[in-house]
Amino acid sequence: MGWQDYLDRQQDRFIGELFDFVRIPSVSAKPENIPDVQRAAEWVAGRLTAAGIENAEVLPTAAHPVVCGDWLHAPEGAPTVLIYGHFDVQPAEPFELWTSPPFEPEIRDGRIYGRGASDDKGGMLIPILAVEALLADTGTLPVNVRFFFEGQEEIGSPDLPPFVEANSDRLTADMIFSADGLQYGADMPQIVTALKGLVSLEIVVSGPRADQHSGLYGGGIANPAMGLAQALAGLKSPDGRVTVAGFYDDVAPLTQEDRAAMARVPYEEAAYLAETGAPGVAGEPGYTTWERLGARPTLDVNGLASGWQGDGSKTVLPAEASAKITCRLVAGQTPEKVFDLIEAHVAACMPEGLRARVTRLPGRADPFLVPGGHNASAVAANVLQEVYGVAPYRTRLGGSISVMTTLLEVLGLHAVMFGFSHGDENLHAPDEFFRLAAFRRGQTAYVKLLQAIGA
Repeated sequence: MGWQDYLDRQQDRFIGELFDFVRIPSVSAKPENIPDVQRAAEWVAGRLTAAGIENAEVLPTAAHPVVCGDWLHAPEGAPTVLIYGHFDVQPAEPFELWTSPPFEPEIRDGRIYGRGASDDKGGMLIPILAVEALLADTGTLPVNVRFFFEGQEEIGSPDLPPFVEANSDRLTADMIFSADGLQYGADMPQIVTALKGLVSLEIVVSGPRADQHSGLYGGGIANPAMGLAQALAGLKSPDGRVTVAGFYDDVAPLTQEDRAAMARVPYEEAAYLAETGAPGVAGEPGYTTWERLGARPTLDVNGLASGWQGDGSKTVLPAEASAKITCRLVAGQTPEKVFDLIEAHVAACMPEGLRARVTRLPGRADPFLVPGGHNASAVAANVLQEVYGVAPYRTRLGGSISVMTTLLEVLGLHAVMFGFSHGDENLHAPDEFFRLAAFRRGQTAYVKLLQAIGA
């Protein structure tokens, strides 16, 4: 019959299974969904077993579980491939902005809509189906395969470092591929060579013990909201450069080769602005928008709170003001050092009469940069060129996948992103969807990847 015929004949079943998977509201950020994350883990373990994978097991961590499985019967000397993905999803709120309920998937215009369909349930199901097809066709695989799926990626994988350390023996491999990843476009592949790191923090500025009357006390004591605004304004210059002393000191400079590779990737400013709804681009001077997005560090305010938030006016001098901040980091930077620099900057610029407290928030990742000549990336690029008919772009992404650096630190391997989602599929937003054409194409790509590695 052949593995391609098997995949073609089983697509209706596979799509039905993806429906079942998406129906599980495995939202890792919400305590009320803890049982659902566990249920999703059990679904994954069962699906691995059904595909012919052995030793499929749900393993606990301090919070959400991990699922591991393997097939280790390849010919002597064959390499071992580790495939990573995640089965937790982002919260679906606001529900009213969904065309159809987020956990009641449906197909419209060749797309399956539902929370997690693209990120990452459709993506992580693809390699399982590819392995099933090969085993159904020949009863064997050209390489040894291990699977490693987690249930906490969307909250920064806080329990993965100790888990990987303690279970490194069952994760040992020669190459790692991540099913959590993007292609550049529906008919244009990419190899992602870098991901940004992440540090999250909160600045809380306090003054009086409670909100005070702005007429009686304004001008006599310092205003925390104004103090916070002054501190935030001092973090960046008007032209977009971060002004925190030492922020750029450890940034690995872009080579001319790096910049040339990024310049080859198509970028249309009008389309980018239309996608975001922003009136214009902005960012660090001296770099293109594409370079800023993928290869330069950032500092962003994610949320602000202070004083009266209701309708109308309430004339208070607020007792406290707070801001949540994240920095996306690039090669050479570390979350700990950047946090220390920002903490020192805020302390130095805080107006007299106010107290500032800077604290780390959950969410941490080291920047990830794949070295040139990386063999797994070369194999993946060749497979993508065969499947898509064009050579992949080499790109850098501004997002963070913290487990990538954990796997590098513990196992000594750079993972290659080999996922088939696309950036326009409303990841983390209402009406998330996954293209069924990409779902099918990814299955072929994973079969060809395993065959190429085992050749």
